[in-house]
Amino acid sequence: MGRLFIDADACPVTKEALGVARRAGVGVIIAGNTTQNLERHVRAGDPRDEASAKHGFWVDTLVASTGADSADFAIVERLEPGDVVVTQDIGLAAMVLGRGARAIGVRGRVYSTATIDSDLFIRAEEKKVRRAGGRTKGPAAFTDRDCKRFVENLEGLLGIW
Repeated sequence: MGRLFIDADACPVTKEALGVARRAGVGVIIAGNTTQNLERHVRAGDPRDEASAKHGFWVDTLVASTGADSADFAIVERLEPGDVVVTQDIGLAAMVLGRGARAIGVRGRVYSTATIDSDLFIRAEEKKVRRAGGRTKGPAAFTDRDCKRFVENLEGLLGIW
């Protein structure tokens, strides 16, 4: 079983992801830049590395430098096939899939190599519209159903079913 990486940049499901990882016995790396307090997600008794893991679960933080996408690149350079990444960033999801790992969005969408190119295309087209002064539809409000879908799909990716 691989590790679970959490792209902590505005991640609304960090607590839920850690709960699923505890049940699955999977190591977790919470990644973010220096402006975030990543340690707030770690419980006092959580093992901090694989050597001291309890039932396979451990949690550590990965602090990247400030700057656009620095945490994303820090995650990608550490990925191995079998790892899972929680992210809202389609660009990061594409890099994750390219490394043979899996990616899941915070609303529970499991990214796929079959659809990631069209996702990237849509993102690029929406960016063009915004740069030209237009407006694009933003995401709907995050709901309890989104959170439930995320937990269910992450459980599936980590083999809890």
